[in-house]
Amino acid sequence: MFGAIAPVQSDDARLARDILEQSDQIRFPRESFQVDVSVVTTAPDQPADMHKFRVLSKGNENSVVMTTEPASERGQILLMKGRDLWIFMPSVSQPVRLSLSQRLTGQVANGDLARANFTGDYIPTILRTDNIGGEKYWVLELIGVDRSVTYHKVLYWVRQSNFWPHRAEFYSLSNRMLKTSRYENFEMSLGKLRPTRLVMEDALRQGEESVLEYSGMKLRDLPDKTFTKDYLKKLDQ
Repeated sequence: MFGAIAPVQSDDARLARDILEQSDQIRFPRESFQVDVSVVTTAPDQPADMHKFRVLSKGNENSVVMTTEPASERGQILLMKGRDLWIFMPSVSQPVRLSLSQRLTGQVANGDLARANFTGDYIPTILRTDNIGGEKYWVLELIGVDRSVTYHKVLYWVRQSNFWPHRAEFYSLSNRMLKTSRYENFEMSLGKLRPTRLVMEDALRQGEESVLEYSGMKLRDLPDKTFTKDYLKKLDQ
């Protein structure tokens, strides 16, 4: 009897995963960190809407998203552990379970802020290489590891020269494009040039978009107890 033979990962599969991992590290550090995010959503014939959040993240698997503005929503906290997500609201005694794909504000899903970890959520394949403005980009197809991830499928453009994320398209389970995003305004933060602006556009309703601006990123020692339901009320905003 022969023992089971482990599947051999192809060179292409290894390269695709390496590209995704390096691009993830451009977007956010591996270490525990804090960052402030403002989200301005605009739509035709609608007043602009602004929300502000403070995100605490540890190891890409644990995060807390605290709403700091508007004042009427201050105190709402999202807690993510792995791909499990809860929301704590001051008016409700127990945290409520949510999905990563539910809308947080504008074009932004819960998972866009709470779990920006493509490597942990998707299996990447290199589809092709695109030439944009004289630069070569890998085009990765990312398929969700299960149905709990934020999007079923993502097409993701990564610059070959430095692994910078360029743009992404997000798809539903029925393969309908939901929205697109552009990564902009690369600035030095914690030793790397990182995108500080993310523009998310609705693929179904023209003219509707959310602009995420990241600021104040800093490393922060976050003990494991920070990411527990019992600790949410104690978090200092």
